[in-house]
Amino acid sequence: MQKVTIYTDGAARGNPEGPGGYGTILQFVDTKGRLHEREFSAGYHKTTNNRMELMAVIIGLEALTKPCQVEVVSDSKYVTDAFNQHWIDGWLKKNWKTSTNQPVKNIDLWKRLLKAGEPHQVRFTWVKGHDGHPENERCDRLATTAADGEGLLDDTVEEVV
Repeated sequence: MQKVTIYTDGAARGNPEGPGGYGTILQFVDTKGRLHEREFSAGYHKTTNNRMELMAVIIGLEALTKPCQVEVVSDSKYVTDAFNQHWIDGWLKKNWKTSTNQPVKNIDLWKRLLKAGEPHQVRFTWVKGHDGHPENERCDRLATTAADGEGLLDDTVEEVV
């Protein structure tokens, strides 16, 4: 199984009412030891930081064309803790309700992320943001550039508040 690392970051200006974007870097080493990379980013008119953090992971997973061993590296505790602290398991058992019986925010994107991850072996690693991690810094630049750019997309589903 191919080993892939997906670095991700999301950004939102004026969270939750402003524009936002995501940045994703997909890396793998081929059988000859050569590093391959792909970058992805897009901006949205009105969104939230959490939605963009989720989109960054989703886009990376959806770009994979065959089952892989994937390490997702993110500075988002929202994303990494959902899996590493098994929040997602509880949400699924409680039909997308939190431990306080409130609806889980961003259900549409959580479901899309789970579907995108199904064919893969995925693990999540948290890194501190804005702390000099090269790929995390690159993802941050991709995300903020997309949020500040032209041709912003519409985020069609709002967070449940």
